[in-house]
Amino acid sequence: MSHHVFKRKPLSLLHEEMKSDNRLRRVLGPWSLTSLGIGCVIGAGIFVITGIAASEKAGPALVVSFIVAGTACVFAALCYAEFASMAPVAGSAFTYAYATLGELPAWIIGWDLILEYTVAAATVSHGWSKYFQALIKMGHIKIPTVLSNAPFEYNSITNKFVSTGSWFDLPALAIAAILTVVLVIGIRESSRFNNTMVVVKVAVVLMVIIVGAFYVKAANWHPFAPFGWAGLSFFGRTIWGQSSQGGAPLGMLAGSAMIFFAYIGFDSVSTHAEEARNPKRDVPIGIITSLIICTVLYIAVTIVLTGMVPYSEIDKDAPIAAAFQRAGLHWAQFIISLGAVAGITSVMLVLMLSQPRVLLAMSRDGLLPQSFFAAIHPRFRTPWKSTILTGIAVGTMGSLIPLGILAELVNIGTLLAFVIVCLAVLVMRHTNPQAERPFRCPWVPVIPILGVFLCLVLMFSLPSANWLRLAVWMLIGMFIYSFYGRHRSVMARRSAAGLTGQKGKQEK
Repeated sequence: MSHHVFKRKPLSLLHEEMKSDNRLRRVLGPWSLTSLGIGCVIGAGIFVITGIAASEKAGPALVVSFIVAGTACVFAALCYAEFASMAPVAGSAFTYAYATLGELPAWIIGWDLILEYTVAAATVSHGWSKYFQALIKMGHIKIPTVLSNAPFEYNSITNKFVSTGSWFDLPALAIAAILTVVLVIGIRESSRFNNTMVVVKVAVVLMVIIVGAFYVKAANWHPFAPFGWAGLSFFGRTIWGQSSQGGAPLGMLAGSAMIFFAYIGFDSVSTHAEEARNPKRDVPIGIITSLIICTVLYIAVTIVLTGMVPYSEIDKDAPIAAAFQRAGLHWAQFIISLGAVAGITSVMLVLMLSQPRVLLAMSRDGLLPQSFFAAIHPRFRTPWKSTILTGIAVGTMGSLIPLGILAELVNIGTLLAFVIVCLAVLVMRHTNPQAERPFRCPWVPVIPILGVFLCLVLMFSLPSANWLRLAVWMLIGMFIYSFYGRHRSVMARRSAAGLTGQKGKQEK
């Protein structure tokens, strides 16, 4: 490989890019950024995953699982906030890695983010479809079977694909198309749409907490940790704690690894730094505030859910709605289903909003074709071409492919991004100690090191098959980089012209 692949992108070059006309519109304030974070975090995690993790992995101790996963995210969030205040441009962890670790690590994390956002959005579209169909079914409206599901599903017991009798999932395709139109029109409109969805679902979540608290029975919290406090595995092999018959780890830590999917999304706030009115102040506020609010809501809902229903009897498909039905609160089913639809809609919106910003940042650096991925609509000031491509990918995958297996990739990909960002803070503090840091991560190097440690613990606690799938995805990415990105990147051209070394001397 060429010697430039580990060349770092100077912060001065990032700031120069912000002076060009080909940038996004700065319209987001601290509330809008916080709302984007909440919009992407509160969704399928709180309405679905809590039930699965409590009944199969941790029991009532899932409350502690959320605290452990949330702590890992807080450490990563503080590191994200420092970088976002230093380099308020699109790209999130990709941009941070480019400025600290070099082009090749930046490509790896950018390719990883593409996987995270696209697969997560497509996976969530399945959940949206199921909740939407359940909601309209209350009005005696039913979508034809041939248009209600993906054409096949994967049976994890027989390891075979089975036909569902459907052609494609029409609701999943429709919501992807609708959100694509909203996203192309503009960031202000997208933010307003997301704000509305966030208000609805937070109101529903608060209703669940307040009303459900009156039906909590303390006896349901005993035993509090039926599967133990451990559940640590290494490449899928349990090394501390209990295991299921299939060899999967059980316990509080195993619950943390599973419910980490619930936290995916707070990092999306940093991808919108270029659209923040005062990014050096507002982006750190948005990242940290949204994470704290979501963690508190997750913990409160888990306490209520496991207190209303014994952990072994929690419904895995719609745990909250089923818990209220069990308590005789049938009127709440419609409200909870409506909140779930609104919640998952905003998750999809923010994921599909973030993906084109990562592609935009990578194309600006020449790692992807600029004429397509860096194209900004002259009127709407949005990366419209990459937004449409993202919508097509999400709609196609969500309507045709069963993503149960691929969804697990989202966890490991996000954890990898967090590890790199935490490491990047340590590197940048060493290589650029005098750089302006409007927000400084406290207690460095303790916070970044703890962030790396906790994220690695959760990564290694995921099934070994996840690592294999991640490796395959990365090999595809390395192929693209080797034959396109490394020859056409901005740093490659600067290196060839002898400008990179000169810029480095100037900065020193």
